[in-house]
Amino acid sequence: MVTVTSQGPDLQATRIVILGGGPGGYEAALVARRLGAEVTVVERQGLGGSAVLTDVVPSKTLIAAAEWMTSTERAAGLGIRFGVPAADARPGEAGDLVAPGISVDLAAVNQRVMALAAAQSADIRARLDREGVVTVLGEGRLDGPRRVVVRPRGGEADVVLEADAVLVSVGATPRELPGSPADGERILTWTQLYGLQALPEKLIVVGSGVTGAEFAGAYNALGVDVTLVSSRDRVLPGEDADAAELLEGVFRSRGMTVLSRSRAAGAERTADGVAVSLADGRVVEGSHVLVAVGAIPATRGIGLEEAGVTLAPSGHVVVDKVSRTTARGVYAAGDCTGVLPLASVAAMQGRIAMQHVLGDAVRPIRVPDVAANIFTSPEIATVGKSEAALQAAGSKYVTTTLPLSRNPRAKMLGMRDGFVKLFAHPEAAVVLGGVVVSPRASELIFPITLAVSHRLTVDDVAEAFTVYPSLSGSIAEVARMLHHPVD
Repeated sequence: MVTVTSQGPDLQATRIVILGGGPGGYEAALVARRLGAEVTVVERQGLGGSAVLTDVVPSKTLIAAAEWMTSTERAAGLGIRFGVPAADARPGEAGDLVAPGISVDLAAVNQRVMALAAAQSADIRARLDREGVVTVLGEGRLDGPRRVVVRPRGGEADVVLEADAVLVSVGATPRELPGSPADGERILTWTQLYGLQALPEKLIVVGSGVTGAEFAGAYNALGVDVTLVSSRDRVLPGEDADAAELLEGVFRSRGMTVLSRSRAAGAERTADGVAVSLADGRVVEGSHVLVAVGAIPATRGIGLEEAGVTLAPSGHVVVDKVSRTTARGVYAAGDCTGVLPLASVAAMQGRIAMQHVLGDAVRPIRVPDVAANIFTSPEIATVGKSEAALQAAGSKYVTTTLPLSRNPRAKMLGMRDGFVKLFAHPEAAVVLGGVVVSPRASELIFPITLAVSHRLTVDDVAEAFTVYPSLSGSIAEVARMLHHPVD
């Protein structure tokens, strides 16, 4: 992230125009209204943006459906049987079933996915309406630093919006393989999966980052034959090495094919499916291919550079820690900035931008405080400094790991795969970061987030009460393992 130098708020604004109604945009709008500004949000899809309509909400809803399948896998270890004769059936009733056989109706799953996304978008629109935010549906672009021109969705004449400050929160779009445009039928981006009416016979997932791993795991759990194509040595190359290694082992144990060090060069339709060409000459065939190779910021062609906004070579908007761009009165938030591609970060950037431009107290965003989660099974949650970052910086640290299999609550629930890991300073004992690999790790990471944000020590964490038995008990136990007796 490049720091933009200037002092204090750009101006005391009363008219705010926000380009993009995703988390960065609508959260900013709510803060600006609370601080007394007149606010207009320009959104091309619908309130919530791609995060609600085609990305975060739909994908996590699909993954929630897939979780039921992995839950039944654990249930078998607890003595629960699905689709088999009951052990205690009376004579003549040996054919009775403990539970009916399980199948997946993907059309019904996707219908629910999109209905929830639409409902969430409607809820956001209703909230903004109640708060007095004006919403304009259409394509917006800057015409100077504090002037926005909107082409309404219905084709009416352009609308010109004058502003004291503008927030750009236009998000990003899926990157495609060169020469292999997505067609929404066989070659798919993650925004197009929800049109499928039946499970793919064989799904090829290109890209082993967060998005690729999440969808590969979800479709594998739904019973699909999945091949994951990874250009790196392992899945999730940017994540904790122990967590990524564990997840890849889980993937393989569930029958997924993982092709490491295999770069995809292109994809093409065949008579009844797709063929993915690898850089080494191999060809992988399947019924469908999901391309999950990153995203491109949606910043081109909307007048940013002409308005004095500097873009990085990647196309991301250059911002400082309070979301200012290089153009006075223009702020930016979300995936278009490249800070961290998380809805929570977009929302925080948007809130900080409005607090700054409207003269409220501001705490600049601190990336190490950001908790992130990968919604695989098991989930991987992280916060603070990673082990790789600590090693790269030559920082002093101590670490310990506790397998989930040692937790009594995990044993009761049939959970085997996972661990809790903490990093701390060897002398000061301050918690520097942590990793949780577990079902619902997204819920368990919060106490570690508090520890990192407030610079708590391992003893602070260890001395807090936890429920027995509970999964969170492992966090306190790991902290106790890092305790150093007083000399």
